[in-house]
Amino acid sequence: MKIKFIIPVFSAFMLILSSCSEDATLDSDPFVVAFDSLSTNLTSFEGETNINLVYSETALDEGTFTIQINSNKAVYGVDFITQPEASNNTIIMPITSGDIQDVIVFKKISNALNETTEIEFIINTIDYNNANIQGNTRFLVNSSAALGTSLNVEVGGPNQGNQVFIDLSAESATLSKRDSWDLGFYNDDLFRVTINGALYMATKTLNETDIDNVTESSVSSLITQVAVGTFNPDNVAYVDAPNGNILETAIAEISENNNENSVYLLNLGYAVGTDTPTVGSVAIAGDHRGWKKIRILRNEDNYILQYADLNDTSHQEITITKNNDYSFNHFSFNTNVLVNVEPQKEKWDIGFTVFTNIIEGAGSYGFSDFVIQNRNANVQTYQVDTTGFEYDNFSIENVDEASFSIDQTTIGSNWRDVFERSVYTDRFYILKDPQGNIYKINFLSMINNNKERGYPEFEYELLQ
Repeated sequence: MKIKFIIPVFSAFMLILSSCSEDATLDSDPFVVAFDSLSTNLTSFEGETNINLVYSETALDEGTFTIQINSNKAVYGVDFITQPEASNNTIIMPITSGDIQDVIVFKKISNALNETTEIEFIINTIDYNNANIQGNTRFLVNSSAALGTSLNVEVGGPNQGNQVFIDLSAESATLSKRDSWDLGFYNDDLFRVTINGALYMATKTLNETDIDNVTESSVSSLITQVAVGTFNPDNVAYVDAPNGNILETAIAEISENNNENSVYLLNLGYAVGTDTPTVGSVAIAGDHRGWKKIRILRNEDNYILQYADLNDTSHQEITITKNNDYSFNHFSFNTNVLVNVEPQKEKWDIGFTVFTNIIEGAGSYGFSDFVIQNRNANVQTYQVDTTGFEYDNFSIENVDEASFSIDQTTIGSNWRDVFERSVYTDRFYILKDPQGNIYKINFLSMINNNKERGYPEFEYELLQ
């Protein structure tokens, strides 16, 4: 698992230039400097972070602009500093010919910065030919929820080898390889186990409680059935419910009476693809990963996982202790140990992943470019059609509480047109995070400049 802070790509000047007259020439457009996001959370970085600025066009001349610092419960030089340095709470930033962006490094030097701290950076003046102050002129550093930005999500291109979990309020993401885990052991009160739908895994209970009695020949009739994408509607029984309801996992509740816990046949799905597809396509599935037999028992508040290859006459065993900081403990057959996948249970809101969904009448099927929400932390979303509201004008007063859904597929694949390789422009989404912050989310792209799949981009904004 790799935890990182996303460097946003904010299209500030799409809105900036919209106020220009239709018959204005390109030369009449002003030169603008703007922050490329609106805020950052003090708890989301250690020591220092970059405050990025972007220009509306490449600078052709030399110039300067100034940034005023206004702070509450923080003192420049005592609690924080910047690079370039400020004098009398003002930073003078040079504009250098050939540049298209700039950066301020913000450094915390005191542990006294807390939830009462607010540090505001304001673009105050600009000395450059045909320049104007407009767009994102204000940037806030505090401990409150992030105000919003635009993000490129690193799902891994057309092979989509990553699962990316986004925390909107912290402007951060956790990136995990989607083949790094196989089983997820639920950490709350229930004893439930999930399978990795990002690899198209499937499983079926067997009429057997001794794992060592199961062989490849004894399950041979099931090999073609227990799979994703067979176009048999009955195969929905072999996958977890796409809605994310923990009560609807393919593996039944682990009984306190271990005599009731059966062996399962486990289809390990497919490795991450390595082929380079035609431009605009994806190559999600590589080689088949094979089969396991598993049995899961309980010992007080612990899980006991038994597992082996189909023809093994003995099995391995591991005890898995619940950890209430996370929704799941994830286990990998590749490493035979627990692995880090998701962030702590309330520290992510949406995730980008390959996903096992259900097509009505055709059973389970693999989807790429899929967006889930953190149902286990009560993240809720709903879709808004632009026939009723425009994204830019949607405000907190327009939120319809009755429309929120905990179904983790509410966004799902509904944000993109897989045939046109484009995002739908007639809809956007409203999200309520675990802390009660409400955001609007607008998807911008699913391809890169080379028209390759697996490069989603979206913008979001805190409603307040």
